[in-house]
Amino acid sequence: MSYFTDLLIKRRSVRKFTDEPLTPEETRLILQAALLSPTSKNNHSWEFVVVEDKQMLEKLSHCKPTSAAFIAQASIAVVIVGNPLISDVWIEDGAIAGIAMQLQAEDLNIGSCWVQVRNRNYSETITSGEYINDLLNITVPLEPLCIIAFGKKEKERHPHDVNNLLWEKVHIEVFQPKE
Repeated sequence: MSYFTDLLIKRRSVRKFTDEPLTPEETRLILQAALLSPTSKNNHSWEFVVVEDKQMLEKLSHCKPTSAAFIAQASIAVVIVGNPLISDVWIEDGAIAGIAMQLQAEDLNIGSCWVQVRNRNYSETITSGEYINDLLNITVPLEPLCIIAFGKKEKERHPHDVNNLLWEKVHIEVFQPKE
């Protein structure tokens, strides 16, 4: 089995981190992975806001009512924003950069977890994106896609079991619906 396959099998979402900070080199390698990621027409419609300040991480952890609290315990969080005026596929460009960072983190044995922001709400009247824009001084036309939290893993998670892959989701030549 290839090293890349091993990396895919091992990578799991991690929401519990130790207090140990990332080294500057680890952070650089994670961000380098994002900057090396492919983009449509080589437009680079993404931008990355790196947050290390613990007070700001705490504020970011409130970007939506549930499922973002663990950001407060991360060593760093990277907010991926995109510019829809540069590319109509800024979402895809940002998502590719996000998984590149997560795979690089796993290669360094650093945990990570994606927090969906686009199309999510902070409250009944404020979107998660608006909350983050205000917090981090992100200006229009940039739109937050997600936040990825990174940190040293509190504990290892079991790798994916390749015997349980959903091969029924793969269709050859034509789509074949379930009966």
